[in-house]
Amino acid sequence: MRELIQDGFTTAGRTLRAFVQADDNFGRIEAVARALAACFQAGGKVIVFGNGGSLCDATHFAEELTGRYRQDRPALPAIALNDPAHISCVANDYGFEYIFSRGVEALTRPGDVAVGLSTSGNSSNVIAALKTARDRGCRTVAILGGEGGLLAGTCDFELLVPADTSDRVQELHIIILHILVHCVEILLFGESEEGS
Repeated sequence: MRELIQDGFTTAGRTLRAFVQADDNFGRIEAVARALAACFQAGGKVIVFGNGGSLCDATHFAEELTGRYRQDRPALPAIALNDPAHISCVANDYGFEYIFSRGVEALTRPGDVAVGLSTSGNSSNVIAALKTARDRGCRTVAILGGEGGLLAGTCDFELLVPADTSDRVQELHIIILHILVHCVEILLFGESEEGS
């Protein structure tokens, strides 16, 4: 059992080191943060989505923006597409592939930012939603794992976590999302002495 526990921490650390050492991941994160901040400054909103644990991460990201992260500041308009009534309605009437794209169609306007989370990059509903977002004039962000799957190279911004299993990918996704929120707060509101 102790070997299993040690292996979990070792592979998590290895994944983090590989991401940090990869060419320009910090630059990519900065570019996403600046795009999010510019969207908010222009009066736009962020729509975020994913399946399973990725939807939980999407929800966490949205609430950090609408609530607070490290400082008290105005709420930022972010929506996670996580309404079970919407998901079950669209899945029943149109198919599971459309559960996010219908929300993107309903809620976005040109200049908004759509963020899709997928550990494989092959989730058909995330792919469809990001395509709808592009068609509607939104900036698109894909936060992925492995080689990025079918979503690789299809969005304005892309972050890839170099891991083979969903758990390791999702662990780094939440670090990335937290850092993005922190960067956005600094870009929009400056440094704060507060912390939480």
